[in-house]
Amino acid sequence: MANTAKPARRSRAVANDSARGRVSARLPKALQSRLAAAAELVGATVNQFMVQAALEKAEQVIEHERVIKLSTRDVQQLLTALECPRPPNDRLQAALVRHRELMRGPSDRTAA
Repeated sequence: MANTAKPARRSRAVANDSARGRVSARLPKALQSRLAAAAELVGATVNQFMVQAALEKAEQVIEHERVIKLSTRDVQQLLTALECPRPPNDRLQAALVRHRELMRGPSDRTAA
């Protein structure tokens, strides 16, 4: 007689888990209790609370690293430097000469 039983729910849950990442953490009981209390206050599970808190922190870190914040004075100095650049000094000109020499191929060096 053929087995016509439906697949167990567990196998479907395992398949769903493979489509998601998993993060686990070991922490002191006192910290776990504090997280549970905070989660309860906002009507979330500890897992939901931790994921939301981690996401908020991740967004802060990403924004901090990607965004350059300038004061009004700094913006004015930057715009002035872009619009009216200073002429290159001796060190910069020497660096440009060295760069051009390094960028020339070996055949170019012997011809010069």
